[in-house]
Amino acid sequence: MSKSIAIFGSTGSIGDSTLQVIRENPELFNVVTLVAGKNIKKLLEQIQEFKPKNVYIIDKENADIIKEKYSNLNIYYGDEGMEEISNLVDFDISVSALVGIAGLKPTYNMIKHGKTVALANKEVLVAGGELIMNEAKRSGAKLLTVDSEHSAIMQCLNGESSNPIDKILLTASGGPFFDKEITDKITVVDALNHPTWNMGKKVTIDSSTMMNKGFEVIEAKWLFDVEPGQIEVVVHRKSLVHSMVQYKDGTIMANIGPKSMQIPIAYALNFPNRLANNIEKLDLFEVVDLKFEKPDLEKFKCLKLAYKAIEKGHPYQVILNAADEVLVEAFLEGRIKYTDIPLGIERMMDMYEYRELKTVDEILEFDKEIKEKTKEFVEEM
Repeated sequence: MSKSIAIFGSTGSIGDSTLQVIRENPELFNVVTLVAGKNIKKLLEQIQEFKPKNVYIIDKENADIIKEKYSNLNIYYGDEGMEEISNLVDFDISVSALVGIAGLKPTYNMIKHGKTVALANKEVLVAGGELIMNEAKRSGAKLLTVDSEHSAIMQCLNGESSNPIDKILLTASGGPFFDKEITDKITVVDALNHPTWNMGKKVTIDSSTMMNKGFEVIEAKWLFDVEPGQIEVVVHRKSLVHSMVQYKDGTIMANIGPKSMQIPIAYALNFPNRLANNIEKLDLFEVVDLKFEKPDLEKFKCLKLAYKAIEKGHPYQVILNAADEVLVEAFLEGRIKYTDIPLGIERMMDMYEYRELKTVDEILEFDKEIKEKTKEFVEEM
């Protein structure tokens, strides 16, 4: 019997990879829901190929275009439409790949109904980890991950539930500046020149500051219920080892494989069983070495701030995420220096007292407040 799949973020890169896995395994999966942003051309192509039952697009004008072509579809749009489609329960697994904080409420809605969610959105756990994990425990929802590093950890932990973890070894590429000096003279072009991965601009800048890894440390804390001191970032420049788990007996289990998002996506969709694919396999005889190095937390201040945010508590993780979003955008637009990114984040974290955030709406309001304050800080620089 095939599994019904809902894809939130179907026209993005994770959506593309998810649909490729489904395309190669039509007997195992069928698409019931496609949620897109504004890319109507791509969404129409996906509707034609995968024939979903439910479709979402942001704008009413585009929703009307889809309605003209596919009158039999359940079509949703706008904020109200997102609320409605994320409360549907006619799927077995949802892939949550919406960009940014916009993914928090839909993911929470799916989890409160006890659904299985394959998470590909960092902001959901960085900004809402405490709330999301508590709700998952209450509802019995299963939260899987399609992030490359966290999927690797999940795979290393599978079948080892009775064995105590010593620490999680979260691998990082190191970005373009691991072995270079970080100065005010770093340009946008410099920071976007990633040595290993081809990603969007925001994620690439976060990788260069190692904030992306800081977000992943926070995710790992929530996903695997470990203390921050049990999560060690290990720089592995070749990106062949996707992450590792060290157990109390000293054994280290590593996940090694090709650099392809289809592998973690397929593993989540068919968890805990693996699927065959056409991806070129890794030839270990061509691997010269597997070098691992420690990141300098004084140099990569954003990574240090992520650990600080965990220590200070949930609201500071919201601050970390919101301030970083505004500051990275300002850097990309040439309005601040590269070194102003960690400076601005730290300024925002030091500005606020601890406050309880008990609901999704409270988190979203706080996120909005931080972004406005950070924009004011940018204007003053």
